Amino acid sequence: MPQGIQKPLPSVAHQDHQGQDGHQDHHPDQHTHRDVTGGWLRPAVFGAMDGLVSNLALITGVAGGALAPHTVVLTGLAGLAAGAFSMAAGEYTSVASQRELVLAELDVERRELRRHPEDELAELAELYVSRGVEPELAAEVARQLSADPEQALEIHAREELGVDPGDLPSPSLAAGSSFGSFAVGALLPVLPYLLGATTLWPAVLLALAGLFLCGAVVARVTARTWWFGGLRQLVLGGAAAGVTYLLGNLFGAAVG
Repeated sequence: MPQGIQKPLPSVAHQDHQGQDGHQDHHPDQHTHRDVTGGWLRPAVFGAMDGLVSNLALITGVAGGALAPHTVVLTGLAGLAAGAFSMAAGEYTSVASQRELVLAELDVERRELRRHPEDELAELAELYVSRGVEPELAAEVARQLSADPEQALEIHAREELGVDPGDLPSPSLAAGSSFGSFAVGALLPVLPYLLGATTLWPAVLLALAGLFLCGAVVARVTARTWWFGGLRQLVLGGAAAGVTYLLGNLFGAAVG
C-alpha cells in the first residue's frame, strides 16, 4: 500500500429499514443529489468570477487615471487575453499534475496487488471489518471482489486513494473551461466600450450586474440564498473596482 495517502471516510449507502413486523419499510420518496465533486463547477465559477473582478478592477484603475477610452479598451482586451491564457495554463498544469500523481499511485497499488495479493486481500478485509462487517463476511466479500485484478485495483483505489481510476479529471477540459469562463467574465466590463460607450459607468454597471448574477447562480446551485450570494459577490467586486479606481486617480494625478 502506498505510504502517505490518507484513507477517506466511508460513503453512506441508502438502506431499507425493517419495521417491527419484520417487513421492509421502503423510502417513500425518490430523490437525487447535486453534483458535489465540483469537476466542472470549480474552474467555471472561478474563471468567470476572476475574469469579471480582475478586468473590472483593471479597467476602473486605468479609467481612474483619466486615460482615453481607446486606451481603456486596449487595456481591457489585453487583460482578457492575458488572464484567460494564464487561467487555462494554470488549470491545465494543476489538473495534469494531480492526474499524474494519481496514475503513479495506481501503478504502486497495481504492483502491490501483483506481488503481495494475500496482504492486500487481508488489508481490504480489515477495512470492511473496521466499518462494522463481521470478520468472516468481510473476508468473503474481499475475496470475491478481488477475484478480478482490474476490479481489485479499482476497489483499492477507491478505498485507499479516494479516486475512481475510470473517472480521472481531464486537464484539457479543465483548461478549456477556465479559458472560456474567464474570457466571458472579462468581456463584460469591455463590452460597453466596444459598443461605443465613452465613459466608465456603463462598464461598471454591466460588470456589477454580471457579478450579482454569477453570485446568485452559484448560490442556487449550492442551495444557498440567491440574493445573499449575489450581493456578496457584488460587494466584493465593487470594492475591488473602487480601490483600483482611487489608486488610478491618485497615480494619474501624480504622473500628470
